[in-house]
Amino acid sequence: MSSHWQRLKNFYNRYERHISSLSLLGGFVFDTFTLKRVDMLWENIWIGSHLFFAGLGITLLNFYDTRRNRNATTSKDQTEITGTFHFLLIILIQFSFGGLFSAFMVFYFRSATLATSWPFLLLLAVVFAFNELFKNHYIRLTFQISVFFIALFSFAIYSVPVLVHRIGDDIFILSGVLSLVVISLFVFFIKITTREKFKESRTPLIYSIIGIFITINVLYFTNLIPPIPISLKESGVYHALAKNADGNYDVQYESQTLVQKVTDFFDLYQTHHQVPGEPVYVYSAIFSPTKLNVNIQHQWQYYSASKKDWITVENINLPIVGGRDGGYRTYSSRSSFTKGHWRVNIKTTRGQLIGRIKFDIKNVEVNVPFTTETKI
Repeated sequence: MSSHWQRLKNFYNRYERHISSLSLLGGFVFDTFTLKRVDMLWENIWIGSHLFFAGLGITLLNFYDTRRNRNATTSKDQTEITGTFHFLLIILIQFSFGGLFSAFMVFYFRSATLATSWPFLLLLAVVFAFNELFKNHYIRLTFQISVFFIALFSFAIYSVPVLVHRIGDDIFILSGVLSLVVISLFVFFIKITTREKFKESRTPLIYSIIGIFITINVLYFTNLIPPIPISLKESGVYHALAKNADGNYDVQYESQTLVQKVTDFFDLYQTHHQVPGEPVYVYSAIFSPTKLNVNIQHQWQYYSASKKDWITVENINLPIVGGRDGGYRTYSSRSSFTKGHWRVNIKTTRGQLIGRIKFDIKNVEVNVPFTTETKI
C-alpha cells in the first residue's frame, strides 16, 4: 500500500502544475455552465460542501501535524501513514478552495462591471489562479485560515441578502459580522485542538483576519464590489419600445449590415441616429433572487468636452421584482439630447454599478431603417 501511495505522490509531484492547472480550468468551465442562480438550493449546497471540506481539511491537517510533532519518535510505518494522510489533506484543501473560488468567480463576474469592480474581481482571480502556486503555503495555519475567511466572507456577501430578501449597507455589515463570528468559532476550535501550532500563529493570524475584513469593507463602501446577488441579464438602446399583448417588449433598432455590426461590436460607443425631439429608450433586464425586490436607477449622462467630465442630466428610479430567470424587464427614455457621447449607468440606489450602456448620438433629418425584435 505504501509503495502505491508513494508512486501516486511521485506522479502528482512530477506533474503537479499541469494537474492543478487543468483541474482549475476544468472546474471553472464546469461551474460556468452548471451554476445558474445564486439563490438556487443545490448551487449553495455545492458551495457549502466545499466550505465544509476546506474547514475539515484545515482542522485535520493541523491536528495531525500537532500530534506528529508531539510524538517525534514514531515507527517507519506510522511515518509513512502520517505522510500519506498529510498529502491527501493538502489535496483536499487545495481542491476545496479551487472549487470555492471558481464558483465565486462565476457568480461575481456575472454581477460585475469591470470598469468599477475589477479590484475585487482581481482579488478573487489571484486566489483562484494562484491556488496551485500556493501549495507549499497550505502547511501554514495563517495562510489556511486567511483564505478560508476570504471564502466565508465572499459567500456571506450574497447568501445573506438571498436569505433575508434585502440588500443594503446594513445587510452587508450583517454579512461581515456573521463571517467574523464563524471564523472566530473556527479559530477557537483550532486553538483547542492545536495549542502549540496556534500559539505560534496567533498574532499574524489576528492581523491577517483584521486586514482582510477592512479591505473587503473598503472595497464595498467605495462601490468596488459587484452588486451581487443583483445582475444585468440584458440591455440595449432603442428607437422604439412598447409592451405587447403577450406581456413582452417589442423594440426597434437600426438595421445594420454585417460590416456595421462588426464595427459597432468593437466600437466603445454604439452609433444611434436620432431625429431631434424623438425619444431614445434604454432597456434593461435585471436578475434579482426570488422575493428580493429592489429599486434601481437609470442614470443618464453626457460627456462634456469643455469640462472633460460626465454630466448627469437625469436619474430615473425603477422598481425590480425578483425571481424571473431572464431578469425583470424595465426601461427609461428621454427626448432631449445634444449630439455626442452618452451613457446610461444602471446601478443600485446606493451607487453600485450593475451595468453601463454607451452610445453616440448623431442627428439626422429622417429615420434610418429599423429592425423589430421581441424581448421575451
